[in-house]
Amino acid sequence: MTFASRIIVFLICFSLIVATLLYGTVHQPTISFFYIQVGLMLVLWAYDAFRVGELRLSRHSLQAPLYATAIYGFIQIIPFGTAGEMAGLSGIPRTISAAPFETQLASMHFLALGLFFSITLAHINTAARIERIVNVVAIFGFAYAFFAILQSFLSPGKVYGIYERFGAAPFGSFVSRHNFAAFINMVIALPLGLLFAGSVKRDKKLLYITAVALMGVSLVLSGSRGGLVAFLAEILLLVFLTTRTKGPRSIAIRSALAIALLAAIVGGTFFVGGDSTLTRVAETDVSKDFTADRIQIWRITLNVIANNLPFGSGLGAFGQAYTRFDDFTGLSRVEQAHNDYLQVLADMGLVGLVIGGLFLYLLYLSGRRGLEVKNSFRHAVAIGTIAGIFAVLVHSLFDFVLHTTAVAMLFLLLIALLAACAREYSDDKSDDMPDKRRRPAGKVM
Repeated sequence: MTFASRIIVFLICFSLIVATLLYGTVHQPTISFFYIQVGLMLVLWAYDAFRVGELRLSRHSLQAPLYATAIYGFIQIIPFGTAGEMAGLSGIPRTISAAPFETQLASMHFLALGLFFSITLAHINTAARIERIVNVVAIFGFAYAFFAILQSFLSPGKVYGIYERFGAAPFGSFVSRHNFAAFINMVIALPLGLLFAGSVKRDKKLLYITAVALMGVSLVLSGSRGGLVAFLAEILLLVFLTTRTKGPRSIAIRSALAIALLAAIVGGTFFVGGDSTLTRVAETDVSKDFTADRIQIWRITLNVIANNLPFGSGLGAFGQAYTRFDDFTGLSRVEQAHNDYLQVLADMGLVGLVIGGLFLYLLYLSGRRGLEVKNSFRHAVAIGTIAGIFAVLVHSLFDFVLHTTAVAMLFLLLIALLAACAREYSDDKSDDMPDKRRRPAGKVM
């Protein structure tokens, strides 16, 4: 391992933490800072290749959908002729995208995320690095959840006690509580995977359970219904993955662990005074403005999809495309579909259906490879990453959490960890057993 590669691994973790603390990195200055960090990693990557004489490069197929999305976004802004005269203006370029500038920004963002993903895949190449990154994410998640709980009582409605956004429901450093819930769902999945897979030493189990309970309490206090549904789906998947080849006794033990953790989280929520949050979650709010109603948004989104087939309305151009079909009051501007699967179809049409379907299929194959791992630690990490990824995929049915840079970065990091867990390493722990199905050490997927 070279010094440059160590710095890159540090920057991977550092950029994720900074992106999270900077309001999730959704404002242009913070997004620009993320691009600068990716650029620095690229420079170090090239320098490392020059010094070693070989470029560390991953051939993992899950990179393809990200770059394909960016490329198609750039295709959507290519002019082909001009639009008719409108409001006294003529010579306006005709493009697939309803908002070429927004599509250009979204395509550049996908390209940056793709580069971050490629760099991460190429540099998580030892068992020690897998363990180190898992520990960094889990420790940061524990501290971050503790901060979020404190802030929810000391400064509700304001991030860091200073930043307040009208009409938003912030939690932690995120402007939206749903983004916080998605982030914590992915972080909590790593220690949960280790616990459910039985890879935690007896003297450390209480520490892990405490960390999970604290993060769970912060998740409940966030008040995100979509986040809670995703968390329950995550727990059910963990129980299934860790008992699918075992007997009734194992099922009973894992189920008891899940129930105990849920009870600890609910009890902890009441202990810190979060009973009002539980009441809010149990109630059904009736929105005063129907443009905020997800069902109405989904209905109109279907009109957007139908009227922009087969090429879509443009990556990142949903806000402009939606306005044409919005038949409600319009007091609130709808920028996202509150369902990423529908928005992929609205933005990219049938091309998005193919790219999105390919991504989910490749993700499924990667998950299957991760579950075949025999090394106990890497197997446990693989289970945790699968659960965290699944939680976000479920949450994306109700919200647009992956549009937030920090959430997308952690999502890609979990996928990179899942891919890394499917390989063997020279520094693996001694509990490895020979397995012909696994790839040889150092081979890139």
